[in-house]
Amino acid sequence: MQPEQVNWILVGMMGTGKSTVAALLAKETGRKMVDLDAEIVREAGCSIPELFEQQGEAEFRALESRILARVLEGQGIVLATGGGAVLKPENRRIMLENGWVIALKADAKTIFARVGNDSNRPLLTGGAEEKISLLLEERKLAYDFAHCTVDTSDLGEEEVAMNILMRHRVYPQS
Repeated sequence: MQPEQVNWILVGMMGTGKSTVAALLAKETGRKMVDLDAEIVREAGCSIPELFEQQGEAEFRALESRILARVLEGQGIVLATGGGAVLKPENRRIMLENGWVIALKADAKTIFARVGNDSNRPLLTGGAEEKISLLLEERKLAYDFAHCTVDTSDLGEEEVAMNILMRHRVYPQS
């Protein structure tokens, strides 16, 4: 597969900058940007909080897996996944088989500052700061399968995007 055909897949906890950075990378590289959560909302016909409330997290995760597999059938996209898309081993396998996986990470304080008051985050309902710390602990190894990792805690979106672009230039087969 030619380098321009390889999918770039951003994974990481909520609030690490996946969607924003994916949009910047898509613009810089001329690739199509796909936001997995936006695709889920479009297909479900309701918001993610509504989907969680009406059908539960298990149904959300099943839909997420189906859409992830479908989206990654294409080539040459920049995909921003949801923070929990990595929880299923099958999803991690599909990502590794279909692209260059970049994990974005940030510390709890940074994540809270970015998304602590976001009402569209059903996993943070009822105590965002504590839930962020708990999720970080539960998922501390969940993103280790990625080909590379970028800590976004002290970087702006453009700096993160440039970091990823520079890594790609060093490893163009990605």
